[in-house]
Amino acid sequence: MGDGAVTAHSTIGAPPTVAHGGRLDAARRLYPDAPQPWIDLSTGVNPRAYPLPPVADEVFTRLPDDDAFAALERAARRSYGAPAGADIVAGGGTQAFIQLLPRVFPAKRVAVLGFTYAEHAACWATSGAEVDVVETMDALAEAEAAVIVNPNNPDGRFLEPQEILSAASRMSQRGGLLIVDESFMDFTPERSVARFANDAALIVLRSFGKTYGLPGARLGFALASRSRAATLRAALGPWAVSGPALAIGASALADDAWRAGAAQLAARDAARLDALLAQAGFHIAGGTTLFRLAAHPNAARWFARLAARGVLTRAFVEKPDWLRFGLPGNDDAWSRLAEALESVDGG
Repeated sequence: MGDGAVTAHSTIGAPPTVAHGGRLDAARRLYPDAPQPWIDLSTGVNPRAYPLPPVADEVFTRLPDDDAFAALERAARRSYGAPAGADIVAGGGTQAFIQLLPRVFPAKRVAVLGFTYAEHAACWATSGAEVDVVETMDALAEAEAAVIVNPNNPDGRFLEPQEILSAASRMSQRGGLLIVDESFMDFTPERSVARFANDAALIVLRSFGKTYGLPGARLGFALASRSRAATLRAALGPWAVSGPALAIGASALADDAWRAGAAQLAARDAARLDALLAQAGFHIAGGTTLFRLAAHPNAARWFARLAARGVLTRAFVEKPDWLRFGLPGNDDAWSRLAEALESVDGG
């Protein structure tokens, strides 16, 4: 899942359908006098990237082979706890699956539990589906396909596994499909429904780039029953993931110690960021350990003035009092954010 969370035009000129974070090119054009380098806090990507392993030259000079895909998917199966009877499909980022699913498993009526990452609704609507963004789990009941983002982007709302499995059971009785986007789940695996992905009514999406700080690798996964996974794999076609991404992903997903350490560091930094934002007058409205959602009645002013100081946050057209902050990645970034928050009159 990318980091856009609402439809319409972003403050810094994102495409007109779905706004996303991370658009430093647009920010530079709108704020040409901002100090360099920019501090990009507009995404939910871990600022401490997984250290890249050595990659053999042939990974770049040859097409990826089946063994490389198998090695990656074995590592993902173990990391995500996929059960027997489920399969894992690797693709070019979670976004690739978000766009593919409406074409592979078409539905006329789709419900998305909102307010959430807007690409889900946009991609289903593009496929011709009637899409309702709903506020309760019960409102998912009548749809042919439903989407839940858990934990949710941007407010970090969590649904317990049993709530999701109950919804999947209701969908199964009607031959429906429940898609659960777990792009920010890696640091809270006990709350994942990946271990139930053998359910024919359930597809679970997982992101690689956010947790491991490597979004440019463009790697994500769909966990599903074997029949649904086979359909997805056929639709993706051969070589759906690059050789370097296969090698890096297999190494990172097998590194339990790194992931555990990254979870602790992110939790510590999230608490530090909460304190910093609260001191500046923000109300902490939610988030995950990779991003924090803060509310302020003058959020638009804060966005603009922080941007003028080279600090890019994530604004929301439909929620004008919200700003989302990613984690600063080093001491200099923390210092510049603190100075910007102190020097900006957000009132």
